[in-house]
Amino acid sequence: MSRPPAPDAPQGPVPTILEAIVRRLCLSVVYNRQPVIVAPHILYTRHGELHVGAVVVERDGKPPRDVKLGTYRLTGLNDIALTDRPFFAIEGFDLTLERYQGETLLAVER
Repeated sequence: MSRPPAPDAPQGPVPTILEAIVRRLCLSVVYNRQPVIVAPHILYTRHGELHVGAVVVERDGKPPRDVKLGTYRLTGLNDIALTDRPFFAIEGFDLTLERYQGETLLAVER
């Protein structure tokens, strides 16, 4: 269930993703025209574009077969909304990976 932002909260996809990471709340998004619930773990840049590292929690109302961190270009995510659904960081999430060095805006703390 997505919830509306507070009236005085910054609007838009980046503030919404940042809030989700800080509060460890899932996001509802549309990816490839399909509604998906994701647990965002990191927001970072790659080649000058924003990317979200997230775990799919639900697709078509069902949990995924494999739990893994996927990378999504921010421009490929639509209808981004904060949910009330909490998440825990997955095992193996590693901020020391080279692709995140010098590029991370915010990530969940372990």
